[in-house]
Amino acid sequence: FAAPMDNVAVFDSPGKGRGLKATKEFWAGDVIFSESSLAAVVFDSLAERICHSCFRRQDKLQRCGQCKFAHYCDRTCQRAGWSEHKQECGAIKAYGKAPNENIRLVARIMWRVDKEGSVVSDMQLTVLDELEDHITDMQEEELKEFKVDIHNFLDYWPRNSKQHTIDVISHVFGVINCNGFTVSDQRGLQAVGVGLFPNLCLVNHDCWPNCTVILNHGNQSAVNTMFHSQRRIELRALGKIAEGEELTVSYVDYMNVSEERQRLLKTQYFFDCTCENCKNRTKDDLKMAGREVDGVKPSNEQVKEATDYCFEMLDKMEKARLNGDYHEVVKICRECIEKTEPILADTHIYLLRMWSTLSEVQAYLQYFDDAAEYARKMVEGYMKLYHPNNAALGMAAMRAGVTHWQAGLIEVGHGMICKAYAILMVTHGPTHPITKDLEAMRMQTEMELRMFKQNEYVYHSMREAALKNKPMAMMHEPKSVDEGIKNLFHRRK
Repeated sequence: FAAPMDNVAVFDSPGKGRGLKATKEFWAGDVIFSESSLAAVVFDSLAERICHSCFRRQDKLQRCGQCKFAHYCDRTCQRAGWSEHKQECGAIKAYGKAPNENIRLVARIMWRVDKEGSVVSDMQLTVLDELEDHITDMQEEELKEFKVDIHNFLDYWPRNSKQHTIDVISHVFGVINCNGFTVSDQRGLQAVGVGLFPNLCLVNHDCWPNCTVILNHGNQSAVNTMFHSQRRIELRALGKIAEGEELTVSYVDYMNVSEERQRLLKTQYFFDCTCENCKNRTKDDLKMAGREVDGVKPSNEQVKEATDYCFEMLDKMEKARLNGDYHEVVKICRECIEKTEPILADTHIYLLRMWSTLSEVQAYLQYFDDAAEYARKMVEGYMKLYHPNNAALGMAAMRAGVTHWQAGLIEVGHGMICKAYAILMVTHGPTHPITKDLEAMRMQTEMELRMFKQNEYVYHSMREAALKNKPMAMMHEPKSVDEGIKNLFHRRK
């Protein structure tokens, strides 16, 4: 078994600085490399609901008796996390409280590097000192927060730990600011923390990338702490990649027009994107298009008016969602869709956001027919915009498949689940928990579809019984439009 880093080489990417290129040919679904985190922490807001060792979401967690801050599934997780938590535990106790997630992550990184040196594994292609910190590019507001963090870090950092200069500390803060990677829960459905993966930092951005990154939590059932819950990312090929080709991932969601993606990349990652998609404004016209009916298009004014109205309503809808007022969310979405659907194309990104939210909320409120209709529209729009192997498209197809199944539309439901499964086999691979879930669902819907074709009456009565017994696991509360795992890299809002 060759060292996985043999698959890639560091090189100078024209106009981008260092990058990684493939040293051999890859096909869709190939794992190019996997890498464990140098360090990772749970978000402040979820500190009591997520295990600090394996990052699983659990209802009942055990609290660390010393610092009262860290939470774990059980003794196995606590032991597995001790080497990372040991110094933090004492520091939190002495400081009197836990500092914010950025400070906790920087401290964990520095303790680890102090203990093990700058290269913590023989797979590592770069060291912390070489990563960009972009401190000189920061805006005044950002710098202010940055300085507050550093000030608090100095108070938190124990006197008996190795002391570092402000420059060194600032550099690490700068690095996680533009290279921190979002860590998701075991299902890959929710962002729960942030970590640093040095090799991943070398992979440059492209809006239409040839790779995707997925977090794979490893084996949770292993009692031996060595095999337990390695937080590791996998860089996976989305299609054929030639030897010598640069490897890229997308730092932002493609469901934005070029101008907006470029603005996000500039403010968050401090570079100007010059990828083909941005240069040619690929698919921008589709994303802002008017609906053509029998060869007649609405005027530019009408499209602009409907677009602006949609934008305002998205803002209102998001506020209602944050307040947990889901009936209000439905009302706003319906109003907006009624008004703008006749004018905007089914690939218009604001309309797609409305459909997506409405389908999710209606599924949550158990209005499955409605949810299925809007989920189908969403997936059809996504298919015209996203790369055929995009993970977000796979997740959307999965959601639509489940919703159709819940609505008793077994044929479309099964088709969607098969489509999702084909995509996630590439983006997540066969061992990922969500792919396994999907496989079970695919077998379930296939069996039901056969029954349905043989005898519809028997099928419907059996289905009623099954639904009463087994509430679907997918019914989590609706998330924000921007959440999902679409924002791979963690940014401070």
